[in-house]
Amino acid sequence: MSSKNTLQIALPVPLPGCFDYALHGTVIPPRGSRVKVPFGRRTLIGLVHGHAPSDYPKLKAVEAVIDEEPVLPDELYQLCERAARYYHHPLGEVLNYALPTLLRQGGDAQASLEKRWQISERGQHVSDDQVSRAPRQRDALRILREHPQGLSSAMLAALDVSASALNSLREKSWANQIHVDTRPEVPRETLAQAPLAANAEQRGAIQAIQKAKGFAPFLLDGITGSGKTEVYLQAMAPLLAAGKQVMVLVPEIGLTPQTVQRFKQRFAVPVVTLHSGLSDRERLDNWLAAREGHARIIIGTRSAIFTPMLNPALIIVDEAHDSSLKQQDGFRYHARDLATWRAQQLEIPVILGSATPALETLHLTRQGRFQWLKLSQRATAQSRPPIEIVDARLAPPGNPLLPLSLQALKQCVEAGNQGLVFINRRGYAPMILCHDCGWQAECKRCDSFLTWHRNDQALRCHHCGYQQPVPSRCPDCGSSAIQEAGSGTEKLTELLEQSLPVPVIRIDRDATRRKGALDAHLAQIQKGEPAVMVGTQMLAKGHHFPKLTLVVILDMDSGFLSADFRGPEQAAQLLLQVAGRSGREGKGRVILQSRHPDHHLLQLAASGDYPQLATTLLEERQMAGLPPHGHLALFRCEAMTMGTAMNFLQQLSTTAVPQDVHVLGPIPAPMEKRAGRFRTQLLLQCSQRAPLHQALNVLLEQARKLPEGRQCRWHVDVDPIDML
Repeated sequence: MSSKNTLQIALPVPLPGCFDYALHGTVIPPRGSRVKVPFGRRTLIGLVHGHAPSDYPKLKAVEAVIDEEPVLPDELYQLCERAARYYHHPLGEVLNYALPTLLRQGGDAQASLEKRWQISERGQHVSDDQVSRAPRQRDALRILREHPQGLSSAMLAALDVSASALNSLREKSWANQIHVDTRPEVPRETLAQAPLAANAEQRGAIQAIQKAKGFAPFLLDGITGSGKTEVYLQAMAPLLAAGKQVMVLVPEIGLTPQTVQRFKQRFAVPVVTLHSGLSDRERLDNWLAAREGHARIIIGTRSAIFTPMLNPALIIVDEAHDSSLKQQDGFRYHARDLATWRAQQLEIPVILGSATPALETLHLTRQGRFQWLKLSQRATAQSRPPIEIVDARLAPPGNPLLPLSLQALKQCVEAGNQGLVFINRRGYAPMILCHDCGWQAECKRCDSFLTWHRNDQALRCHHCGYQQPVPSRCPDCGSSAIQEAGSGTEKLTELLEQSLPVPVIRIDRDATRRKGALDAHLAQIQKGEPAVMVGTQMLAKGHHFPKLTLVVILDMDSGFLSADFRGPEQAAQLLLQVAGRSGREGKGRVILQSRHPDHHLLQLAASGDYPQLATTLLEERQMAGLPPHGHLALFRCEAMTMGTAMNFLQQLSTTAVPQDVHVLGPIPAPMEKRAGRFRTQLLLQCSQRAPLHQALNVLLEQARKLPEGRQCRWHVDVDPIDML
């Protein structure tokens, strides 16, 4: 069959390669356009990968060609191909992930337009006498005549124009509905607000970025409060003035509202967002606005890296150390790395901004592969507050706050300021237990304890979502002596409300579940009135609270004692990020309650000397051959029995791989059981990337052949962030 009549289609199925289909129409769709094809008993939407002769004598035919032009630009298609190869994920699923939901479903690649009612040419000549017996139609005609540009349904409803009258006018051809593009025109003047005065370090960073030509990777290494955002804003100003586009990635949706507000205040250009909080229609409209060049600033979470841009000029990854930039299920990519790849393809600069850079990024920078821009001073006159370590073993029973911490909070709010109590644990208490027999409430589907959510009167598993009512008596001994152990955000909020005469604002995933709840809480804080915040890591990153002068940090020890080799790095990053919220515009104070106050890594982190901590951790990793001095990939398997999962990976581990690749395991995962399935893992370790990827190719081919693989779920995670 001729290559023009045979299409290679990338389909969203967990199988490698593309699939051949016959094309019987005269329109030959280009690479990156969508087609509808039969696949088994289903009909799927796929993307054209290419045209090539097929060895198959009989091919299924393409049912429909959806796009005459590529819906995905070639530059973005190439990025998806590279990501699919590197992360060993099927190309069809990667391309499908890069598209907004409505395009995956076969919807039109067109922005939604506002519908308006408008008087027709015939309606212009209708006299009042002709509608004297229909006063509603007469009034509707008069209003439409007064607004020749048309009125939306909402506007007409406000003017008390009935839908029945409008429909009657349309039946008589006196009125009709039109579609109007309501997107605002891009103003000639891009600046809406004058830039702030930059200090010497900021000016040096801005000039270095603005002078960059072609692909230029930067690490903007600035302590919390050093004005990294101001560097972003001033560096991108001339690019926006030249009609270019800038992409800004943030790790979490919670940072999006304040980032958008900051950028909108500075620039009078269209700004769009892309994150999971948008409706499918909103996401597609914003995606198309970026593709067509209308949106000049694109702000989004990790998946926004797949947004097409007509005139790209700069990519910024804020809080680039954050693990939220790594996708943890399905297509397991890291947005920080893809941002660098994409900037390289587009030949534009990329900025990775962080107060506590990831060790991988820091290692590359020390090797000279990234240009190092340092901001060692706060943008304001205030110095970074020291971190006071206090022994939490002295805390009274039932109260996680030391008297010293509670007194400091009282003094803080009495002075008219705000305080923050940080605990990275939701719920009222992390477990409940029987005081008489020692019974503990455990999840039936996971190897974990159930968290008590007192507001919902439920015990809930934070790993699989299982929940059950709180028992009135112990299921084992029948005793009524059931009590909580430990504390979460709910309990801390209750204790502080009883002790302080100011509002206590809880910010965690439970308290901000409703749409707009997070924005409302942040707006209340920004008023600057005395208050105390209680929150998880949602409050740790990027937020600027001018009146916040005291931070109390609880239960940070587990990270420094973690079995995961990344645990100390992530704990130190979180500690310094939280501490950095304090004293932005006034004298600040940070209290760290610890049950291991003499731990050397905790002491090093609390000193604020992150570079020295990073050097210590890098030396430890070099001795162990761990990233960035080595490279890892993890095979994970889940099955209904531990034997099935272990047997599959055991057989896989006997496959011959390059000698430089060390195969460790299989072993049960640290959390052996999750969501009713038993979990095992096989670790691949190598000092070079190339042999590791060769080994993965061999193992993946073998895994697809093994009969045991059909009895379990398995996947490969390249450069894993979470080893647990």
